[in-house]
Amino acid sequence: MFTVGDTYQETFITDALTYEGFIDLFKDKNPLHTDAQFARSKSFKDRVMHGNILNGYISYFIGECLPSKDVVIHSQEIKYHAPVYLNDELSLHATVSEIYDSVNAVVFKYRFLDVEKKVIAKGTFQIGLI
Repeated sequence: MFTVGDTYQETFITDALTYEGFIDLFKDKNPLHTDAQFARSKSFKDRVMHGNILNGYISYFIGECLPSKDVVIHSQEIKYHAPVYLNDELSLHATVSEIYDSVNAVVFKYRFLDVEKKVIAKGTFQIGLI
């Protein structure tokens, strides 16, 4: 089903529904995320979206965008390189980097890019085929 080098892509927009839903669910109201004036005082152009929203996009991507629904997340790593703001459009590019047939596991390297192709975040995730 997966071959090393296979690449998958999906686009996301961090809209108000996602942002407000995240705050409602997880109660992270750090002023960097909720107070534009505070964020600007720290040299950001506006409120910074929660980094874990990107983790949610990865969860959606694994569960809904890969060619099989018979998967479970084994591990995930993310490194943030730039802030995400409300209504930013991001594309997630994931490439199969390793396959472990003996344990039915597949490792992907991924990157989130903004519309200017700047890397916003990157990392790896491993899925198990169930």
